[in-house]
Amino acid sequence: MTLKGKHIGFGLTGSHCTYHEVLPEMEKLVEMGAKVTPFVSYTMESTDSKFGTSDSWLTKIREITPEPIVNTIVKAEPFGPKTPLDCMIIAPLTGNSTSKLANALTDSPVLMGAKATMRTGRPVVIAVSTNDALGLNGVNIMKLMSTKNIYFVPLGQDHPFKKPNSLVADMTRITATIEHALKGEQVQPVLIERYKD
Repeated sequence: MTLKGKHIGFGLTGSHCTYHEVLPEMEKLVEMGAKVTPFVSYTMESTDSKFGTSDSWLTKIREITPEPIVNTIVKAEPFGPKTPLDCMIIAPLTGNSTSKLANALTDSPVLMGAKATMRTGRPVVIAVSTNDALGLNGVNIMKLMSTKNIYFVPLGQDHPFKKPNSLVADMTRITATIEHALKGEQVQPVLIERYKD
């Protein structure tokens, strides 16, 4: 399947340590001819960390895609029936946002983009990055795995000995997951080995 001409929403939440893995995948979608609209959470937009400043990440996003950054709930809401996306990807999706998405809480532009896309019956692809996926957030992940039109980028334990409850998606599989999701399929396998000693 080609993604040329597809309108993809690309949401980023506050897992700052994964942005260096995620932005090349956004760039890949643009290079494939997709129209990529970025959605950012308030945390992503306003938090500086040891992984980089919010301004530097936003600048990189603007260098990748000419589409305006969606940074408010008001700007995100029309991406339902009015301006539907072909697919919404959230990468990374933090544990905090995972729990909100699973329980229908919409308090950020990214989650509103997902909700708007779900309203149209289009696929929402999520790339989890959370330290408690095999802890309290496990129930939310399983809830989302059984939800219609939600698809997972393959994920695995990133460090089972130091962080045994942590799961992170393999961001290099974002494009393949989107391609399958647009056909109504979950790319397989979903659970993978990520940890390399």
